[in-house]
This record gives sequence, C-alpha cells and structure tokens, in this order.
Amino acid sequence: MTTRDALQSRLEQGIAALGLQLPADAVPRLLDYQALLERWNAAYNLTAVRDPAQMVTRHMLDSLAILPYVQGQTLADLGTGPGLPGIVLAIAAPGREILLVDSNGKKVRFLREAIRTLKLDGVRAVQSRAEDVQGQFDCITARAFASLADMLGWGGHLLAPDGVWLAMKGKSVEEELPGVPPGFELRERHVLHVPGLDAERQLLVLRRT
Repeated sequence: MTTRDALQSRLEQGIAALGLQLPADAVPRLLDYQALLERWNAAYNLTAVRDPAQMVTRHMLDSLAILPYVQGQTLADLGTGPGLPGIVLAIAAPGREILLVDSNGKKVRFLREAIRTLKLDGVRAVQSRAEDVQGQFDCITARAFASLADMLGWGGHLLAPDGVWLAMKGKSVEEELPGVPPGFELRERHVLHVPGLDAERQLLVLRRT
C-alpha cells in the first residue's frame, strides 16, 4: 500500500526535477485528484495504470512536463480521458478557461465529478468527438490520442489563428510528420524528460501557417 506521504514525496521530487514552481495548494489537490481517479478506476476502468505511484509518474508528472509550453487564456484538451493533461494543468496553473473533450461517457462522468469535487473554476467537460466541438482556443493539448493527421483533421478548426497546438507523443513520430495537413506546421520539438519514467516522450508544437 503506497501511503499519501510517499506519493506526495514522489510528486514533490518530480516537480522539483522538472524545475516547476506551482501554487501552494497544487500538490494536495493533485493528490486528491489521484485518489479520486484511483477510486473510480476500480469500478470504471478509466486508465490502465493501476499503481498509485505509477499514476503520479505516468499521469501527473507526464502532464506537468508540458506546463512550460502552455500559453493563452483558453485551452481545449482533446481526447482527455480521465483529465490528462487537462485537469493536471488546471490545478497546476489555475486561471484559464479549460474545456475537457472526450467521447467516452464514463470518462466524462468522472471528469464532471472531479471538477465538482476539486472545485476547478473555469473547467468544463463535454462528451463529444473533437470534430463536433465549437469555438477557438489559444492552446490545444492532445496526449497521444491519434496521429497528427487525424488530430488536426478532427480538431484543427479549434485552434485560434495565433494559437499553439501541443501534441504529446511517445517515441518516433517521423512517419507522422508528412501527414500534417495544409495550414499547419511543426514549429518546435522538445524531448521531455519525465522524472521516474524510462520511456521517451516528445512534445510537438504546431501552429497555423
């Protein structure tokens, strides 16, 4: 059994290793979110990650690794699943309007419960496919839920003219790059070093041309 103190230590060490300064209440709120996810996961199978310590590494710290690249006042998290990275970013950097988008009803029910329980101001969850969502957002996050071609094909209309699209990917993405649709271009690539995670992570930063 991993205690909350042990999880807190792991989370705090990871945040320090990432070089992040978070609000004073962020760590306890992130742990509240992890506990809620763990509880719901037992019944609803929201994530394949079951171990609480692995949740901290593979979900919390993985999501926090992109925080320095998040910008603007509005953010849409497409294919958010149980709120990754959207809920983590909402806790770590409050003050944005955030829309969490997922087509899975169970996951959206969990998201709404998390928003309510954690009192996440300015955060909404919608059960929808990306292509059916309306509006434009300064920042769009997508955590490995589809190829670049599909992501931008389904959700590209949501990116504001000077907005930034943050695509979180695993290892090689070379074969996906030719699929970036016209009107978008890859501006930056960052290798993310997630504390405690051996697997390679990349962040692709795309913008409108």
